[in-house]
Amino acid sequence: MSYKISSHIAYKEVIRSQTAVRKNINNTPGAQQLHNIRTLASKVFEPLRAMASQERGQDTAIHISSFFRSTELNTAIGGSERSQHCKGEAMDLDIDGRYDDMDNADLFYMIEEELEFDQLIWEYGDDENPDWVHVSYREGNNRKRILRAIQRNGKVNYEEF
Repeated sequence: MSYKISSHIAYKEVIRSQTAVRKNINNTPGAQQLHNIRTLASKVFEPLRAMASQERGQDTAIHISSFFRSTELNTAIGGSERSQHCKGEAMDLDIDGRYDDMDNADLFYMIEEELEFDQLIWEYGDDENPDWVHVSYREGNNRKRILRAIQRNGKVNYEEF
């Protein structure tokens, strides 16, 4: 399939996974998951991209490092059993290294201050900048929960941000 989920997201970006290819895992979303994917794209990604572009004064691409994950793929990568990626409700974003005047922290704070979301996670990194930004959106029931992911003793821990 080579169609668009939204103005700036192609279907292939949503299902892209090196692990799925390597392990021959089907990473195709169902109808409800596809609905959730489109909702997340329209409520979070597209407004965020527009804000980033306005802030920078030029079109600003944002890399999606992870979007939809089938249950089998999520298990293969060691993801949480409750991962919103499996529902099509979450995406991981990374803008670091693309522009000198914007980083992942900028994306994080734009989402926090301007957009509706369910969870917003500062993923690893340091106090200045996360390695990537996880954001999720649930139609009609967003918690606006803000967390920080850190590694302790080989395990991922989430703390209130």
